[in-house]
This record gives sequence, C-alpha cells and structure tokens, in this order.
Amino acid sequence: MSQDQTTIDPKIFDLYDEYCHSEMSRRDFLDRASLIIAGGAGLAMAMSLMPNYAKAQLVSFNDERIKAKYVNYNSPGGNAKKMRGYLVQPAGKGPFPAVLVVHENRGLNPYIEDVARRAALEGFLAFAPDALTPLGGYPGNDEEGKVLQKKLDRDKIFTDMKNAALYLKKHALSTGKLGVTGFCFGGAVSNYLATELGDQLLASAPFYGSAAKLEEVAKIKAKMLIHYAENDPRVNAMKDDYEKVLKKHKVDFKMHVYPKTLHGFHNNSTPRYNKEAAQLAWDRTINLFKETL
Repeated sequence: MSQDQTTIDPKIFDLYDEYCHSEMSRRDFLDRASLIIAGGAGLAMAMSLMPNYAKAQLVSFNDERIKAKYVNYNSPGGNAKKMRGYLVQPAGKGPFPAVLVVHENRGLNPYIEDVARRAALEGFLAFAPDALTPLGGYPGNDEEGKVLQKKLDRDKIFTDMKNAALYLKKHALSTGKLGVTGFCFGGAVSNYLATELGDQLLASAPFYGSAAKLEEVAKIKAKMLIHYAENDPRVNAMKDDYEKVLKKHKVDFKMHVYPKTLHGFHNNSTPRYNKEAAQLAWDRTINLFKETL
C-alpha cells in the first residue's frame, strides 16, 4: 500500500529532507528511519518516499503534440566545454517563446524531463539542461545523481545553467523571449539567473529555491513568481529578507506560500507531492509565461 502525507511521520519527512540535501547515504537514511519508528513502520515510510518516476510521467516522450530530443550546447567557463540537455518543442514550425527548466540537486531525472514536456504542451520551447553531463549525465537514479552533483563545482554549475539559458534564448526555434523555472536547486538557479541575466530574462518562477544574493537583487528586471512550501524551514528562513530587498528595489514580484505543503510539493513522484498546490503553482507559472513571453 502506498503512503501519503497523512500517514508518514513528520520526523521521517524531516529526515528525508536532510537526506536529499546532505551527504547522507540511502542506507543511513533507511537505518535512521527504522530507529525513529520501530517494527518496520519507519523503514516502510522511508521506502515510500523514494521517487517512483512511473507516477511522474504526465506527458509521454512520444506524444504527437511535441517533439523531444537531446542536444549539446557550448558552456564556456562551466564544468565542461560541451553540455547536454533535453529540448522539447511544440509540434509546428515555430518560433516559440522559450522556457528553461532547471532540475533539483540530482541531475536531469525523468520528473524534470516530464516538466519540460508539460511546458512544451503549453506552447513553449522548453530546455532542461543536465548539470551532470561532465560525469556522464544523470545516472538513472537519484541516489547516485545526488552524489555526482556534489562532486561538481557549484559555481560552475550555475555558469552551465546560464549558458543553457543563453543557448535557448538564441535558438533558431526561439522567439528570443525567455523565462525560467526550477525546483529546489533549480529554484536557486532561477533566482540567480534573474540577477545574472538582467533584461535578457523576462520571467522567473522558482519553486522552493534558495534566495538570490541580496546584494544582487537590484539587477533583477524579470517578473518574479516565487513559490514556497509552508513546511520548509531551510528555504523559508531566507524568505523575509528576500522579500524586503525585492520591495526595496521595486522588483515586480509575487510570493506564494502553499498551505499544508512540504519542500518538493510539485514533484509527483513521491508522497511529498500535493496535487492541488502543485497544479495551482503550475497554472500560475504558465500564466506568468503566457503574459510575459
């Protein structure tokens, strides 16, 4: 029987968040969960939190309404001279407004590829780069992906994502109007790109990502739509200061905190998923892109 948020102990969720954002191994996570609740219940709850990517696929890779392929792009100053990503276009000749989709801290997994396909169905040229390209790309599971991403220079990953944004903006199928969205680590990248790209970026919709450097906020020209989970103390600790500085510099922004949600609530491959909040946040994101791009 699958678990959901109402049947999983909050301490297990907290431990899972620590596992996702630290060097904790899968074995340590499962062992510690077993100690939280004895009799096998803690282990069962922990196992249920592992992603099931069959659940995440809402749009098939061979859906006739889109065209998807893997492409390479140049990334001067990044972790590799050539990076790889997943490019998805709506059926038709284009050009199309463009949306960069940035993954979590574990590489380009099937959930993020599906998000790119969802964006393409809405009429956008979507590109999801893989930060793990220099190490062979997403390895097929999140455990190894998390370990691999920690081996890379974080600042250079941000450069790789910036180069992906510029590649997409200049793509022959792009109108040149660019937006970005991302999740967890990708949310941090979305905030960073808003400061780094200035008026080259028209819209940014980070999901539960670390705030931009406050001293860089004055550079933001994009319209910002910032999504937070209600129960996400690590990320939310930055929220108030970020909001103050955004207001100070008169950035066009909205912040939404989604009640009864956890970090990762948009990811429909684990019980952290909150269907109503995920759909509302996604609808708001697509509306932002349609309004600005």
